[in-house]
Amino acid sequence: MEKSNAMTILKHAFLMERKGKSLYETAMNHASDDGVKAFFAELARDEQEHMDILEKQFKALMSDGKFMAGGFENDGQAVSAPDILDQGIKDNITAAGFEATAITAAISFEEKAVKMYAERAKESDDPEEKKLYHWLSIWEKTHLKKLLAIESSLMEDVWNDNSFWPF
Repeated sequence: MEKSNAMTILKHAFLMERKGKSLYETAMNHASDDGVKAFFAELARDEQEHMDILEKQFKALMSDGKFMAGGFENDGQAVSAPDILDQGIKDNITAAGFEATAITAAISFEEKAVKMYAERAKESDDPEEKKLYHWLSIWEKTHLKKLLAIESSLMEDVWNDNSFWPF
């Protein structure tokens, strides 16, 4: 792959992670429940870790002209949503609150990240770049699973509270 294209993709990925981190920090600062704050803080920390990794790769590409080996052979934080969602977190986010709006926005960010990282993993000829972007796509899928599970739970609460069920 052409170095300038790889650098452009890294810059775009870094910016996407930075926006996600900012969103999660804002949601954390607006949350009143400690569990919800911790949930958003964890997501913000993950995004900071991704930014740090992307920055190191950018510097390696600038100095050596290639991606550095980074130990991205595992599947990141791949876990299933039921294993990671605490009922207390779901119970302390209201469907019409800021946190729910942040979750909806975050779903869009995470979907874009998953798509971009998965595409780069497939397109790249550099084995280290492939590993990096595959690893990031798995990690972002985990974020997406968490957020979608919460959004689904909130939707069910709204349906129940407003008798939207057909039975």
